[in-house]
Amino acid sequence: MKTHVRWGVLSTAQVAQDELLPAYMKAINAEVTAIASSNIKVKEIASTFEIPKIYKSYDKLLEDPDIDAVYIPLPNALHSHWVKKAANKGKHVLCEKPAALTFKETKEMIEICRENGVMFMEAFMYQFHPQHQRVKEIMDFGEIGELKIMKANLSSYLENQDGNIRMNGELGGGSLYDMGCYCTHSIHTLLSSNPKRVFASMQKDHDGQVDISVTGLMELDNGMTAIFDAAMDRTRIDYYEIIGTKGSIQVPRAFAPQLSNGEAVILTYTEEGKCREEKVFGDQYKIQVEYFSRCILEGKIPTNFVENTICNVKVIDACFKSVEKGAFINVSSEDLKVSN
Repeated sequence: MKTHVRWGVLSTAQVAQDELLPAYMKAINAEVTAIASSNIKVKEIASTFEIPKIYKSYDKLLEDPDIDAVYIPLPNALHSHWVKKAANKGKHVLCEKPAALTFKETKEMIEICRENGVMFMEAFMYQFHPQHQRVKEIMDFGEIGELKIMKANLSSYLENQDGNIRMNGELGGGSLYDMGCYCTHSIHTLLSSNPKRVFASMQKDHDGQVDISVTGLMELDNGMTAIFDAAMDRTRIDYYEIIGTKGSIQVPRAFAPQLSNGEAVILTYTEEGKCREEKVFGDQYKIQVEYFSRCILEGKIPTNFVENTICNVKVIDACFKSVEKGAFINVSSEDLKVSN
Protein backbone atom coordinates (compact mmCIF):
# COMPACT_ATOMS: atom_id res chain seq x y z
CA MET A 1 0.00 0.00 0.00
CA LYS A 2 1.28 3.45 -0.92
CA THR A 3 2.28 5.64 1.99
CA HIS A 4 3.00 8.90 0.11
CA VAL A 5 1.25 10.94 -2.55
CA ARG A 6 3.62 12.17 -5.25
CA TRP A 7 2.84 15.79 -5.98
CA GLY A 8 3.64 18.12 -8.85
CA VAL A 9 3.49 21.90 -8.55
CA LEU A 10 2.48 24.17 -11.43
CA SER A 11 4.59 27.36 -11.18
CA THR A 12 6.92 28.94 -8.66
CA ALA A 13 4.23 31.24 -7.22
CA GLN A 14 5.21 33.03 -4.03
CA VAL A 15 2.51 31.31 -1.97
CA ALA A 16 3.99 27.97 -3.01
CA GLN A 17 7.48 29.03 -1.95
CA ASP A 18 6.40 30.67 1.31
CA GLU A 19 3.79 28.22 2.54
CA LEU A 20 2.97 25.09 0.53
CA LEU A 21 6.42 23.78 -0.41
CA PRO A 22 7.57 23.97 3.24
CA ALA A 23 4.33 22.24 4.23
CA TYR A 24 4.95 19.40 1.77
CA MET A 25 8.43 18.93 3.24
CA LYS A 26 6.95 18.56 6.73
CA ALA A 27 4.02 16.35 5.72
CA ILE A 28 4.26 12.67 6.64
CA ASN A 29 2.31 11.37 3.64
CA ALA A 30 3.22 13.69 0.76
CA GLU A 31 6.27 14.61 -1.29
CA VAL A 32 6.77 17.03 -4.17
CA THR A 33 8.54 15.13 -6.91
CA ALA A 34 8.22 17.67 -9.74
CA ILE A 35 7.78 21.37 -10.39
CA ALA A 36 7.00 23.11 -13.68
CA SER A 37 7.99 26.68 -14.51
CA SER A 38 9.85 28.82 -17.03
CA ASN A 39 11.10 30.99 -14.15
CA ILE A 40 14.90 31.28 -14.29
CA LYS A 41 14.97 30.63 -10.54
CA VAL A 42 13.19 27.27 -10.79
CA LYS A 43 16.42 25.25 -10.38
CA GLU A 44 17.29 27.17 -7.23
CA ILE A 45 13.77 26.68 -5.87
CA ALA A 46 13.80 22.98 -6.72
CA SER A 47 17.13 22.60 -4.94
CA THR A 48 15.89 24.45 -1.85
CA PHE A 49 12.86 22.20 -1.51
CA GLU A 50 14.56 18.99 -2.66
CA ILE A 51 12.37 18.56 -5.75
CA PRO A 52 14.03 16.05 -8.13
CA LYS A 53 12.25 16.84 -11.41
CA ILE A 54 11.92 20.15 -13.24
CA TYR A 55 9.70 20.70 -16.26
CA LYS A 56 9.68 23.78 -18.47
CA SER A 57 5.97 23.49 -19.19
CA TYR A 58 2.89 22.57 -17.17
CA ASP A 59 1.77 20.15 -19.88
CA LYS A 60 5.01 18.17 -19.60
CA LEU A 61 4.52 17.79 -15.85
CA LEU A 62 0.95 16.59 -16.36
CA GLU A 63 2.25 13.90 -18.74
CA ASP A 64 4.44 12.43 -15.98
CA PRO A 65 2.90 9.06 -15.01
CA ASP A 66 4.64 9.15 -11.63
CA ILE A 67 2.70 12.23 -10.48
CA ASP A 68 -0.43 11.41 -8.47
CA ALA A 69 -1.69 14.93 -7.74
CA VAL A 70 -0.95 18.55 -8.56
CA TYR A 71 -1.05 21.78 -6.60
CA ILE A 72 -2.16 24.80 -8.67
CA PRO A 73 -1.18 28.25 -7.33
CA LEU A 74 -1.60 30.06 -10.67
CA PRO A 75 -3.41 33.40 -11.13
CA ASN A 76 -7.15 33.09 -10.48
CA ALA A 77 -8.19 33.36 -14.13
CA LEU A 78 -6.06 30.32 -15.04
CA HIS A 79 -7.44 27.95 -12.41
CA SER A 80 -10.30 26.53 -14.45
CA HIS A 81 -8.16 25.76 -17.51
CA TRP A 82 -5.43 23.93 -15.63
CA VAL A 83 -7.72 22.11 -13.22
CA LYS A 84 -9.54 20.61 -16.19
CA LYS A 85 -6.27 19.73 -17.93
CA ALA A 86 -4.94 18.06 -14.79
CA ALA A 87 -8.17 16.10 -14.29
CA ASN A 88 -8.12 14.89 -17.89
CA LYS A 89 -4.64 13.53 -17.20
CA GLY A 90 -5.89 11.64 -14.15
CA LYS A 91 -4.29 13.91 -11.54
CA HIS A 92 -5.98 14.79 -8.25
CA VAL A 93 -6.08 18.56 -7.74
CA LEU A 94 -5.45 20.96 -4.87
CA CYS A 95 -6.20 24.41 -6.32
CA GLU A 96 -5.68 27.78 -4.71
CA LYS A 97 -8.72 29.85 -3.89
CA PRO A 98 -10.89 31.01 -5.48
CA ALA A 99 -11.45 27.75 -7.33
CA ALA A 100 -12.59 29.71 -10.40
CA LEU A 101 -14.06 33.09 -11.28
CA THR A 102 -17.68 32.03 -11.78
CA PHE A 103 -20.14 29.37 -10.70
CA LYS A 104 -20.31 28.06 -14.28
CA GLU A 105 -16.53 27.60 -14.46
CA THR A 106 -16.42 25.95 -11.05
CA LYS A 107 -19.21 23.50 -11.80
CA GLU A 108 -17.55 22.49 -15.08
CA MET A 109 -14.23 21.91 -13.30
CA ILE A 110 -15.74 19.74 -10.61
CA GLU A 111 -17.77 17.72 -13.11
CA ILE A 112 -14.64 17.01 -15.17
CA CYS A 113 -12.82 15.92 -12.02
CA ARG A 114 -15.72 13.60 -11.20
CA GLU A 115 -15.84 12.18 -14.71
CA ASN A 116 -12.13 11.38 -14.55
CA GLY A 117 -12.33 9.82 -11.10
CA VAL A 118 -10.03 12.36 -9.45
CA MET A 119 -10.50 14.37 -6.28
CA PHE A 120 -10.64 18.15 -6.18
CA MET A 121 -10.16 20.46 -3.22
CA GLU A 122 -9.95 24.23 -3.01
CA ALA A 123 -7.00 25.36 -0.88
CA PHE A 124 -8.80 27.28 1.86
CA MET A 125 -6.02 26.43 4.30
CA TYR A 126 -7.44 28.51 7.18
CA GLN A 127 -10.23 25.96 7.82
CA PHE A 128 -7.67 23.32 8.85
CA HIS A 129 -6.39 25.29 11.82
CA PRO A 130 -7.80 23.67 15.00
CA GLN A 131 -8.96 27.05 16.36
CA HIS A 132 -12.12 26.85 14.24
CA GLN A 133 -13.09 23.46 15.61
CA ARG A 134 -12.70 24.93 19.08
CA VAL A 135 -14.94 27.87 18.10
CA LYS A 136 -17.60 25.40 16.94
CA GLU A 137 -17.36 23.54 20.25
CA ILE A 138 -17.93 26.77 22.18
CA MET A 139 -20.97 27.60 20.05
CA ASP A 140 -22.40 24.08 20.25
CA PHE A 141 -21.99 24.04 24.02
CA GLY A 142 -24.21 27.14 24.20
CA GLU A 143 -21.72 29.39 25.97
CA ILE A 144 -22.75 32.46 23.98
CA GLY A 145 -26.42 31.56 23.73
CA GLU A 146 -28.46 31.71 20.54
CA LEU A 147 -26.29 32.84 17.62
CA LYS A 148 -27.36 36.14 16.07
CA ILE A 149 -24.69 37.68 13.85
CA MET A 150 -21.19 37.08 12.51
CA LYS A 151 -18.66 39.67 11.36
CA ALA A 152 -15.63 38.74 9.23
CA ASN A 153 -12.82 41.07 8.14
CA LEU A 154 -9.64 40.51 6.15
CA SER A 155 -7.44 43.27 4.77
CA SER A 156 -3.86 44.28 4.13
CA TYR A 157 -2.12 47.23 2.56
CA LEU A 158 -0.84 46.41 -0.92
CA GLU A 159 2.08 48.80 -1.33
CA ASN A 160 3.55 47.81 -4.70
CA GLN A 161 0.46 47.73 -6.87
CA ASP A 162 2.10 48.18 -10.28
CA GLY A 163 2.48 44.82 -11.97
CA ASN A 164 0.86 42.93 -9.08
CA ILE A 165 -1.52 40.25 -10.34
CA ARG A 166 -3.98 41.23 -7.60
CA MET A 167 -4.49 44.49 -9.50
CA ASN A 168 -5.01 42.80 -12.87
CA GLY A 169 -8.68 42.38 -13.72
CA GLU A 170 -7.97 40.03 -16.62
CA LEU A 171 -6.19 37.63 -14.25
CA GLY A 172 -8.98 37.67 -11.68
CA GLY A 173 -7.59 40.27 -9.34
CA GLY A 174 -9.45 42.33 -6.77
CA SER A 175 -10.19 42.26 -3.08
CA LEU A 176 -13.23 39.98 -3.27
CA TYR A 177 -11.41 37.20 -5.09
CA ASP A 178 -8.22 37.65 -3.08
CA MET A 179 -9.50 38.26 0.46
CA GLY A 180 -13.26 38.56 0.58
CA CYS A 181 -13.61 34.92 -0.41
CA TYR A 182 -12.13 33.95 2.97
CA CYS A 183 -14.74 36.03 4.78
CA THR A 184 -17.70 34.64 2.85
CA HIS A 185 -16.39 31.08 3.11
CA SER A 186 -15.90 31.29 6.86
CA ILE A 187 -19.41 32.62 7.37
CA HIS A 188 -21.37 29.81 5.76
CA THR A 189 -19.00 27.02 6.89
CA LEU A 190 -18.71 28.07 10.54
CA LEU A 191 -22.42 28.78 10.85
CA SER A 192 -23.32 25.59 8.92
CA SER A 193 -25.98 27.37 6.91
CA ASN A 194 -26.41 28.20 3.25
CA PRO A 195 -26.48 31.89 2.24
CA LYS A 196 -29.96 33.11 1.32
CA ARG A 197 -29.26 36.55 -0.16
CA VAL A 198 -26.39 39.00 -0.40
CA PHE A 199 -25.86 42.73 -0.74
CA ALA A 200 -22.42 44.12 -1.60
CA SER A 201 -20.70 47.45 -2.20
CA MET A 202 -17.29 47.87 -3.86
CA GLN A 203 -14.71 50.60 -4.26
CA LYS A 204 -12.54 50.43 -7.39
CA ASP A 205 -8.83 51.19 -7.73
CA HIS A 206 -7.74 54.41 -9.44
CA ASP A 207 -7.82 52.72 -12.87
CA GLY A 208 -11.22 51.20 -12.24
CA GLN A 209 -9.89 47.77 -13.14
CA VAL A 210 -10.47 45.85 -9.90
CA ASP A 211 -12.26 46.27 -6.60
CA ILE A 212 -9.81 47.59 -4.02
CA SER A 213 -12.31 46.93 -1.21
CA VAL A 214 -15.64 45.22 -0.72
CA THR A 215 -18.24 45.31 2.05
CA GLY A 216 -21.22 43.00 2.18
CA LEU A 217 -24.26 41.83 4.09
CA MET A 218 -25.32 38.19 3.98
CA GLU A 219 -28.54 36.63 5.20
CA LEU A 220 -28.51 32.89 5.85
CA ASP A 221 -31.11 30.15 5.77
CA ASN A 222 -30.89 29.69 9.55
CA GLY A 223 -32.07 33.29 10.09
CA MET A 224 -28.67 34.70 11.01
CA THR A 225 -27.09 37.79 9.48
CA ALA A 226 -23.42 38.27 8.65
CA ILE A 227 -21.32 41.30 7.71
CA PHE A 228 -18.04 40.99 5.81
CA ASP A 229 -15.36 43.43 4.76
CA ALA A 230 -12.19 42.90 2.72
CA ALA A 231 -9.66 45.32 1.29
CA MET A 232 -6.21 45.83 -0.19
CA ASP A 233 -5.88 49.51 0.74
CA ARG A 234 -5.71 49.48 4.54
CA THR A 235 -3.88 48.03 7.49
CA ARG A 236 -3.90 44.29 8.16
CA ILE A 237 -7.04 43.00 9.83
CA ASP A 238 -7.52 39.25 10.19
CA TYR A 239 -10.60 38.67 12.29
CA TYR A 240 -14.04 37.26 12.80
CA GLU A 241 -16.55 37.59 15.61
CA ILE A 242 -19.69 35.61 16.39
CA ILE A 243 -22.25 37.26 18.65
CA GLY A 244 -25.01 35.49 20.53
CA THR A 245 -27.68 36.33 23.10
CA LYS A 246 -25.36 35.56 26.05
CA GLY A 247 -21.91 36.48 24.82
CA SER A 248 -19.51 36.57 21.89
CA ILE A 249 -16.47 34.85 20.43
CA GLN A 250 -13.67 36.94 18.94
CA VAL A 251 -10.96 35.39 16.76
CA PRO A 252 -8.22 37.96 16.01
CA ARG A 253 -5.95 35.64 13.99
CA ALA A 254 -8.67 33.99 11.99
CA PHE A 255 -7.13 33.38 8.58
CA ALA A 256 -3.36 33.83 8.87
CA PRO A 257 -2.13 32.50 12.23
CA GLN A 258 1.05 31.41 10.43
CA LEU A 259 2.16 35.03 10.82
CA SER A 260 2.24 34.30 14.56
CA ASN A 261 4.04 30.95 14.19
CA GLY A 262 0.73 29.09 14.09
CA GLU A 263 -0.57 30.55 17.36
CA ALA A 264 -4.23 31.49 17.31
CA VAL A 265 -6.17 33.27 20.05
CA ILE A 266 -9.83 32.78 20.92
CA LEU A 267 -11.54 35.30 23.20
CA THR A 268 -14.88 34.22 24.66
CA TYR A 269 -16.94 36.94 26.36
CA THR A 270 -19.92 36.12 28.61
CA GLU A 271 -22.85 38.32 29.57
CA GLU A 272 -21.28 38.79 33.00
CA GLY A 273 -18.45 40.66 31.32
CA LYS A 274 -15.89 37.92 31.83
CA CYS A 275 -13.39 37.04 29.12
CA ARG A 276 -11.65 33.70 28.64
CA GLU A 277 -8.55 33.63 26.44
CA GLU A 278 -7.47 30.40 24.80
CA LYS A 279 -4.40 29.83 22.65
CA VAL A 280 -4.59 27.17 19.96
CA PHE A 281 -1.61 26.08 17.89
CA GLY A 282 -1.50 24.46 14.47
CA ASP A 283 0.26 24.42 11.10
CA GLN A 284 -2.74 24.85 8.83
CA TYR A 285 -0.80 24.36 5.59
CA LYS A 286 0.77 21.10 6.77
CA ILE A 287 -2.58 19.84 8.08
CA GLN A 288 -4.22 20.70 4.76
CA VAL A 289 -1.59 18.83 2.73
CA GLU A 290 -1.74 15.79 4.98
CA TYR A 291 -5.54 15.75 5.00
CA PHE A 292 -5.93 15.83 1.22
CA SER A 293 -3.07 13.37 0.71
CA ARG A 294 -4.76 11.00 3.16
CA CYS A 295 -8.01 11.32 1.22
CA ILE A 296 -6.17 10.37 -1.97
CA LEU A 297 -4.37 7.42 -0.38
CA GLU A 298 -7.56 6.08 1.20
CA GLY A 299 -9.84 6.88 -1.75
CA LYS A 300 -11.94 9.01 0.57
CA ILE A 301 -13.77 12.00 -0.92
CA PRO A 302 -13.07 15.17 1.13
CA THR A 303 -16.08 15.83 3.36
CA ASN A 304 -18.28 18.80 2.30
CA PHE A 305 -15.39 20.70 0.71
CA VAL A 306 -16.75 20.54 -2.85
CA GLU A 307 -20.20 21.67 -1.69
CA ASN A 308 -18.61 24.56 0.23
CA THR A 309 -16.62 25.57 -2.86
CA ILE A 310 -19.78 25.65 -4.99
CA CYS A 311 -21.64 27.60 -2.31
CA ASN A 312 -18.88 30.17 -1.96
CA VAL A 313 -18.50 30.88 -5.65
CA LYS A 314 -22.26 31.44 -5.83
CA VAL A 315 -21.91 34.05 -3.09
CA ILE A 316 -19.10 35.72 -5.03
CA ASP A 317 -21.23 35.75 -8.19
CA ALA A 318 -24.08 37.28 -6.16
CA CYS A 319 -21.77 39.98 -4.78
CA PHE A 320 -20.73 41.14 -8.23
CA LYS A 321 -24.34 41.10 -9.41
CA SER A 322 -25.42 43.04 -6.32
CA VAL A 323 -22.88 45.76 -7.09
CA GLU A 324 -24.14 45.89 -10.68
CA LYS A 325 -27.83 46.05 -9.69
CA GLY A 326 -27.48 47.95 -6.43
CA ALA A 327 -29.78 45.47 -4.73
CA PHE A 328 -29.94 42.29 -2.65
CA ILE A 329 -29.36 39.19 -4.77
CA ASN A 330 -30.81 35.79 -3.93
CA VAL A 331 -28.26 32.99 -3.70
CA SER A 332 -29.76 29.91 -5.30
CA SER A 333 -29.50 26.66 -3.34
CA GLU A 334 -29.64 24.62 -6.56
CA ASP A 335 -26.66 22.40 -7.35
CA LEU A 336 -25.05 22.80 -3.93
CA LYS A 337 -24.91 19.01 -3.72
CA VAL A 338 -22.47 18.44 -6.56
CA SER A 339 -20.59 15.19 -6.18
CA ASN A 340 -16.82 15.07 -6.51
